[in-house]
Amino acid sequence: MTKTHFGFETVEETDKARRVASVFTSVAGKYDIMNDLMSAGLHRIWKRFAVGVAGVRPGQRVLDVAGGSADMSRLFLKEVGKSGQVVLTDINNAMLRVGRDRLLDEGVSTPVTQCDAEHLPFPDNYFDCVNISFGLRNVTHKDAALSEMRRVAKPGGRIIVLEFSKVAKPLEKAYDLYSFKLLPQMGKLIANDADSYRYLAESIRMHPGQEELKQMMIDAGLESVEYFNLTGGVVAVHRGYKL
Repeated sequence: MTKTHFGFETVEETDKARRVASVFTSVAGKYDIMNDLMSAGLHRIWKRFAVGVAGVRPGQRVLDVAGGSADMSRLFLKEVGKSGQVVLTDINNAMLRVGRDRLLDEGVSTPVTQCDAEHLPFPDNYFDCVNISFGLRNVTHKDAALSEMRRVAKPGGRIIVLEFSKVAKPLEKAYDLYSFKLLPQMGKLIANDADSYRYLAESIRMHPGQEELKQMMIDAGLESVEYFNLTGGVVAVHRGYKL
């Protein structure tokens, strides 16, 4: 059997998807509240920056992969306007319901599809922009997901990856203290689930750094790949093009 990482733990590949699903089913109800608390609201600025980097225009099509509670879909919908389209997807049904219900409560109707980032059920060369925000690190085969994102993008389309990354050296000790001490405690107090937030902290450490992810995107066939560090490298936005 092939092994992979679930946080710091080594598990069978076939077991990772089930365990990740369990994490996000557990945290779905408190996901947005915890995002605001964990980042002191900075995640909203990071997401707006990523949408700006994507450069989508009215009338274009956007695929939001692992879009969960629909934060990015909501922002992209404002950019593409009524003549455009945003498709919200996630592999986790609980997270997808949160996003769908949130959009419906705001009077927004947009396509919503439960699917695996490694097997996107969309035609080749269809979307002007494909985005995955804070989801790639939970995918078992990141290379497969990046290849799928490239496949469904149009020639000239952009692939945007917003993800936690490697912080600058001076921030490492403070960031470790926050991630492994404070974050699980917040998860316990707010979401009644310290273990899931401990996994999320570990998954960030196991995720490829800025340069490594850039190379993975190049290996997936993307061109002109670059990245933008935010908040001292706590997160990075990677952008590549399908030419």
